Amino acid sequence: MHAAPRIAPPPCREPFDTLMSETHISPSPPADASGGPLASSFRVAALQMVSTPDRDRNLADAQRLIAEAAADGAQLVLLPEYFCFMGFKDTDKLAVREPHRDGPIQRFLADAARRHQIWVIGGTLPLNAPEASRVLNTTLVFDPLGNEAARYDKIHLFNFEKGEESFDEARTIRPGTAVQGFQAPFGRVGLSVCYDLRFPELYRRLGDCALIVVPSAFTYTTGRSHWELLLRTRAIENQCYVLAAAQGGKHENGRRTWGHSMLIDPWGEIVAVRDEGAGVVAGNLERARIDEVRQSLPAWRHRVLS
Repeated sequence: MHAAPRIAPPPCREPFDTLMSETHISPSPPADASGGPLASSFRVAALQMVSTPDRDRNLADAQRLIAEAAADGAQLVLLPEYFCFMGFKDTDKLAVREPHRDGPIQRFLADAARRHQIWVIGGTLPLNAPEASRVLNTTLVFDPLGNEAARYDKIHLFNFEKGEESFDEARTIRPGTAVQGFQAPFGRVGLSVCYDLRFPELYRRLGDCALIVVPSAFTYTTGRSHWELLLRTRAIENQCYVLAAAQGGKHENGRRTWGHSMLIDPWGEIVAVRDEGAGVVAGNLERARIDEVRQSLPAWRHRVLS
């Protein structure tokens, strides 16, 4: 039986709350890239999956979860890494790779965004690489009209050896080279994928973000030790929200992933989390919360080294 979603109770915040006086709140609302006001509240959702070696079945599962999140009011949904395919061996992904801007996986993502009129961040999918033996592990973002708004090719490639566990993504994945983000109605969104989470310099390069997203397929071993710790650290040090969508459960290929998809606020508090199994983790991004944290403890402004 899958674990039910768990909403983390807010910890005691008296010392922090005493700093939240009206004098700390900016008198004028922040603006987006076009000069218009940013949304003061925006609902987002991370979709947790247990993907299979069957692409079409995975897309059907993703379609159901996107519809569930949209019906709950989500204005942006994040799918996990490898949401569309987890094969029996690393080279299986070569059979479902697509050229950029063409293919059933990309059409599915664009259609879902257009149908529900929401932002869809498509976890990752395999795109053609220059060499025939590898793919790019790519995040594509689609706006509510179904237009591609951003693309990020995963930069850091996972390598782990412990006992019978052996992973070396570089054998079948070509690394990306460029840090990427995009402008959403509530502010800038920084893109990262799974193993990127261990490299804080990437997140500094993303600049001033309201939200960082982390689609992932963390192993059970590494996730149990490091997943929550790293996610909360990225939220605290960048003083922004972090939304992480994970693979979570025992897969048909024998792999076990950690799950624990979650939304974390700029103070490092877990807003919502799902331990294991397919489902939706949702919550609201509040601009006032970002402002409160940054104005009371202005670490973002105090950066000296770059």
